[in-house]
Amino acid sequence: MGRFWTWMWEGPDDHRVATALFLKGLALIYGVAFVSLMGQIEGLSGSQGILPLAEAQANQARHLGWERFLAFPSLFWLNASDAALVGAAGVGAAAAALALLGVFPRAMFLACYVLYLSLYHAGSIFLNFQWDTLLLEAGFLAIFLAGGGARLVVGMMRLLLFKLRFLSGVSKLTSGDPAWSSLSAVMAYFEVQPLPHVGAWYAHQLPEVVLRSGAALVLFVELVVPFFFLMPRSWRMAGAWMTIALQLMILATSNHNWINILTILLCLFLFDDKALAGWAPRRWRDGAAGSMATGMRLLFAPLAAVILTTSAAQVYWMVIDKHATGWSRTLETVAGGFAVANRYHVFPTMKPERLELVIETSPDGRTWRPLKFRYKPGDPSEPPRFVLPHQPRLDWLLWFVPVGNPEFMLVYERFLGRLAEGSPPVLALLPPDAAAGGPPRFARTHLALYRFTDFETRARTGRWWTVTPRVPFPPF
Repeated sequence: MGRFWTWMWEGPDDHRVATALFLKGLALIYGVAFVSLMGQIEGLSGSQGILPLAEAQANQARHLGWERFLAFPSLFWLNASDAALVGAAGVGAAAAALALLGVFPRAMFLACYVLYLSLYHAGSIFLNFQWDTLLLEAGFLAIFLAGGGARLVVGMMRLLLFKLRFLSGVSKLTSGDPAWSSLSAVMAYFEVQPLPHVGAWYAHQLPEVVLRSGAALVLFVELVVPFFFLMPRSWRMAGAWMTIALQLMILATSNHNWINILTILLCLFLFDDKALAGWAPRRWRDGAAGSMATGMRLLFAPLAAVILTTSAAQVYWMVIDKHATGWSRTLETVAGGFAVANRYHVFPTMKPERLELVIETSPDGRTWRPLKFRYKPGDPSEPPRFVLPHQPRLDWLLWFVPVGNPEFMLVYERFLGRLAEGSPPVLALLPPDAAAGGPPRFARTHLALYRFTDFETRARTGRWWTVTPRVPFPPF
């Protein structure tokens, strides 16, 4: 037992390249995430934003008392000003840049994690997505990987990849959505995803047999291939290449910011230095790997036990399709506050059609014009935009509004209210000419069915979408 304990904390000699490449890639992703938020967070959560942080913190203090610090750990309990929000994103970007350069890497990854966790809670529903929690979960482990690392941390990175991929497949089976059981999900996916880019239009034109085969491939790669990650070297690498291939296909057809890139980075831990020798300088492969210092071991051991236990419970409850109860629910709640153990469920259900919010504004109630967005589909003659790895939070979230969920309806109503007020940070989330002539005094909305055109229609009309008005949507 003593020998195993020592072995577990040693830096693996055959994963130095994977570790170095992963940390460089993670620093880049952190940098992108912070820069992406820097221009948005004030409009989302600032004092004149859609969901002001100060208002949310007042509600949390009223309902949770001191427990709010565990449920929503954040630096913004010290200062929730607009300058603090924007400044945290800026400092985070600087810390990510220093981590990329290898300057005090452990301290910089700790700073990135703490700052992004704070912004994650400040952004509330706008940042409540799986790429955010995946970045935090991987980023937390990276703190202990930087500056030496250990076999235990490398193993936990593999288990994180397993959980991400396997639970994404499990959620598709347990959702009961016939689109997956009938293998028709991919036939709709390219058209109905939140923010498609032009690659999605071309993929949508593929023959039905290819699209149904794509759905079967997704289920195989998510439900079967993750078990390859737990097998000997050749199986692990085969699983890695299949996972990477699927992620590259998603990147070619979808705007899902950095989640696919981070998934590819996690796949690095399925390779060894021999397989990755040509991808890194020799100095990354030379010298002793070292081991984690005693103090870091004492700190990380109980944290690792919590993460591993919570993750195992999450897999169990998702596989049996029930809500967690008892101690596992308590553990998941606490771990969830720090985003160190999370559930993943990528597209468990598929919308059958794309109902798009069409918002029209008017200065006088007589002359109306469509409100333009930076990335959300609008003008059918404009091609779907390629925006990754940027994450336009408002455009993305408005995709959920037509289903009528109260949380998303609140965001929509607050957005329209800020629009009427002429809130500068909210207007900054829109194209420069969105509020030309002053803040709109009136707004009305309807739902429209957006369908991709085919090759013949686009050649004849120049349109990427056919748009069919459906029903009015409040406000009418």
